[in-house]
Amino acid sequence: MLTYDLTKTHGPMYDALYRAIRADILGGTLAPGTKLPSKRALAEHLKISKVTVETAYNQLLAEGYLYSREKVGYFVEAVTGGVIPTAQPLSPAPEPRQEDWAADLTSNLLPEKAFPFSVWAKLMREVMLDYGQELLRPVPICGATVLRQAIAGYLHDFRSMSVSPEQILVGAGADFLYNLLIQLLGHDRVYAVEDPGYSKIRRVYEAAGVTCRAVPLDGDGVIPDSLTGANVVHLSPSHHFPTGIVTPIGRRQALISWAQAAEGRYIIEDDYDSEFRLAGRPIPTMQSIDHSGRVIYLNSFTKSIAPSIRISYAVLPPELMGQFREKLGFYACTVPSFEQYTLARFLSRGYFEKHLSRMKKYYREQRDTLIAALETAAFRDSIEILEQDAGLHFLLRVSTHRSDEELKALCARAGIRVNCLSDHCLRPRESDRHCLVVAYSGFDTKKAPSLIKRLEELLSFSP
Repeated sequence: MLTYDLTKTHGPMYDALYRAIRADILGGTLAPGTKLPSKRALAEHLKISKVTVETAYNQLLAEGYLYSREKVGYFVEAVTGGVIPTAQPLSPAPEPRQEDWAADLTSNLLPEKAFPFSVWAKLMREVMLDYGQELLRPVPICGATVLRQAIAGYLHDFRSMSVSPEQILVGAGADFLYNLLIQLLGHDRVYAVEDPGYSKIRRVYEAAGVTCRAVPLDGDGVIPDSLTGANVVHLSPSHHFPTGIVTPIGRRQALISWAQAAEGRYIIEDDYDSEFRLAGRPIPTMQSIDHSGRVIYLNSFTKSIAPSIRISYAVLPPELMGQFREKLGFYACTVPSFEQYTLARFLSRGYFEKHLSRMKKYYREQRDTLIAALETAAFRDSIEILEQDAGLHFLLRVSTHRSDEELKALCARAGIRVNCLSDHCLRPRESDRHCLVVAYSGFDTKKAPSLIKRLEELLSFSP
């Protein structure tokens, strides 16, 4: 009589019995032609229901492991191919190492108190009540009309951009939009990226299999003469990461002239951190001064609202949008309608403007507290603070003969996680060394005095 231990199964009992009998057939324990016990007899022997045995036998019959003879019973079919390898359980993916940093100055984490939970919850309830059935329907490829209208209104009022909602393409995060643009512009193009720059952009292009060329910067941003052979340049002219460079109007016009000089050239303007200019007015976009349809504008709500709000958007020149609809219009929109309608109301009712105003005040206090602590430190004469008026980071140049790796290691001993400017360079220059990139948005300012004290104990900044 067949005997199996089915007490440790985590799924349906019939499935466990089916797998046990199948394993015996494939392993040769049950030879071809062997008659199996009747359903009633096996059920009584294993102390399970007759239905369980019948379901397992029927599954084996359907897959060809058994054959039946009417009023006689079930028999093992001749199966070739040997034993099916036992499935090995996958090892769990390694969890990111959770180190207990006293301060992590490498990422812009949003504190819970900074997110407008009450407003967002209110708008979500409204959307559920007002849209109902509409939430269950597919969203147009470019995004919900109300969201694209709200984005166009925001760009007009706060970024001096006159764009039609029909030019706007909504997607789940900037990475997704980068890949769509590669498919739209072509894999045979040469894409230029900034060096130093946000390394993830270069990695996305390389992963897509396109030719990616890192081009150097000077004090005004990307150098047009360095773009020889490139068809597309991806840049952040309003606030470059990590240097903080703002590209002046003369250089912007020169870059647009470069794009106009040959057919098929485009500028991807990544408006990184543009909302958080803490001194002066926001810098106008390159898109707003482009009259030739050569600038593609990109922005995201992951920085301005929260990293979990995976909604980004691109503004395409009208001709390119036509090509997108014709070439890639088969794609489905990657952002759920529920989130799109909620964000549309957040924008159109003025909540976003209020949120930005509140966050600018919060981040200014964060920055000022940290800078004040650095300026009163014992090593204050050996440091220089740069590019502090925009974005959510500043640069801290250190006068030292230590290498960047040594600087980071000493900071780590003080419980401070930090990156260097050279970490963001493919070809670091001497001027890129001994410069820390300090992201302060998620920093607990109450820890500033104790952290500075620990640094004073560990670091000697004298040359």
